[in-house]
Amino acid sequence: MSHFTSPMRLSSSLIKKLKNRVRAGSNPLLSQYRSFTAIEGHRPVIVHKRSLDILHDPWFNKGTSFSITERDRLDLRGLLPPNVMTSDQQIERFMADLKRLEHKARDGPSDPNALAMWRILNRLHDRNETMYYKVLIAKIAEYAPIVYTPTVGLVCQNYSGLFRRPRGMYFSAEDRGEMMSMVYNWPADQVDMIVVTDGSRILGLGDLGVQGIGISIGKLDLYVAAAGINPQRVLPVMIDVGTDNEKLLKDPLYLGLQRHRLDGDEYLAVIDEFMEAVFTRWPHVIVQFEDFQSKWAFQLLQRYRNTFRMFNDDVQGTAGVAIAGLLGAVRAQGRQMIDFPKQKIVVAGAGSAGLGVLNAARKTMARMLGNNEHAFESAGRQFWVVDANGLITDERENIDPDALPFARKAKEIHRQGLREGASLVEVVQQIKPDVLLGLSAVGGLFSKEVLEALRGSTSTRPAIFAMSNPTKNAECTAEDAFSVVGENVVFASGSPFNDVDLGNGHIGHCNQGNNMYLFPGIGLGTLLSGSRIISDGMLQAAAECLAAYMTDEEVLKGIIYPSISSIRDITKEVAIAVIKEAIVEDLAEGYREMDARELRKLNQEEMEEYVLNNMWCPEYSTLVYKNQ
Repeated sequence: MSHFTSPMRLSSSLIKKLKNRVRAGSNPLLSQYRSFTAIEGHRPVIVHKRSLDILHDPWFNKGTSFSITERDRLDLRGLLPPNVMTSDQQIERFMADLKRLEHKARDGPSDPNALAMWRILNRLHDRNETMYYKVLIAKIAEYAPIVYTPTVGLVCQNYSGLFRRPRGMYFSAEDRGEMMSMVYNWPADQVDMIVVTDGSRILGLGDLGVQGIGISIGKLDLYVAAAGINPQRVLPVMIDVGTDNEKLLKDPLYLGLQRHRLDGDEYLAVIDEFMEAVFTRWPHVIVQFEDFQSKWAFQLLQRYRNTFRMFNDDVQGTAGVAIAGLLGAVRAQGRQMIDFPKQKIVVAGAGSAGLGVLNAARKTMARMLGNNEHAFESAGRQFWVVDANGLITDERENIDPDALPFARKAKEIHRQGLREGASLVEVVQQIKPDVLLGLSAVGGLFSKEVLEALRGSTSTRPAIFAMSNPTKNAECTAEDAFSVVGENVVFASGSPFNDVDLGNGHIGHCNQGNNMYLFPGIGLGTLLSGSRIISDGMLQAAAECLAAYMTDEEVLKGIIYPSISSIRDITKEVAIAVIKEAIVEDLAEGYREMDARELRKLNQEEMEEYVLNNMWCPEYSTLVYKNQ
């Protein structure tokens, strides 16, 4: 493994502070002080390999960018073409190859173009990580949909056939009792971020078993590209407890355990052992749970969140992005965000994502109303939840305990002309909501009848959130929303849609409410604050930061989420908001040389410098060979 040496680098603000201390008589030696941060990606790296071994290592391979002196130092002379290319020239050559090869990479007419592009990018990832992330960051708006949703869903569905080179770690039900030793098989002595899935609910595609590892890989690619988490300190993880997907159980080429899923205490024992193992080896790691079925998502979150640095992106990340969008929709009506508790919201879907959004929205409303018991009761009356069996009321038999707080009182809804199990169309017709929020994973659920009913909304500018992924599971398309409800609607979706030309020079803006806006900043802010846990307040601060990111002019045009191309800046701002909240809640313990006391002293400018300097950038490091 590489060993990093941090170069001394003093910020101008810190130099001023030290000089002032000297003048005050404290007499420290200025040269003894180190900067409170070392710039990620700019440290010389000691390597213990040379020649072809370097060229075959994607972490250190630079390809044709190795300088002449490095070629001599690392025994590479003669193993590469003689012309030394810059990284920009490498990218130019790769992009030309991409356009030429993406069609040839197909397996046939059934292999979509997006999957062909994923294959080409993945090959680059396999041979040169630095260049891969340089390309991804430079073209993030174009390639985020390839490495993440919606293409990652297609990748997961076909992962057994796409598997070429292992990436990440696999813990299975067969490894019980061995996980504590297994974690030491991973070569990195420091891991900052783990994304883990059990493959039970990949996007809206259901149980994909071990093939769900693709979602962990894609998510961590975005942590690197958006948050600047060092790629040598991330770990994608798959916990294989079996699958209930009958097709996979019968597939002779399936790479995972061909047995039905563990359940109950047996299942929990596997997850418990995994968590104990990773936090024993890497005590400061952050673990993001991804795409666990609703049955376990909430339970595991409550089981671990007060003990470990972890969060569940489906429950908390989706909720945060939705809250930011909901607050943006209020602003789009020309109102202040403080008016959010007045919004009438119909929610389609009561799975982990839907309930996560509901809980977060209720907490946000309650905080605005005074954050007391009466405020929570009042906030709860702003939601009408519809699942596969219709409107949820207190008359529902065998109601999910997590959905119970949002069940409407039967007597109350009778006065509204509704009943237990009322259809979505009936609910929208009677309630005339400000917001129609879809987290159902049912494509086309917002039918023409539902959208026509929304035209009767009492809002001057109703909002539609078709948040289910991938694209085929979106509750409606942008074109459907604008053509049926009207050009004044605010539209957001989980997967990307093109803007809609409304004629007469008017554009219907399509906002992608992607979790990518928040989870990188939540992870980075938690890492740099050194917070012991990820609190509700930190998540709320992240959501409010995103909601405030857009200008009033943009919001009034119906643009409630920023451009993905600004993701590095968005992540920086979200991380700062998370750090500040961790400080306020007295959770921050600092990171590296920056202890909690010094962290509290940073002003806004210094905080921005601290965050930026700890965001890894894909630049080739100088490699120095040392014999072991």
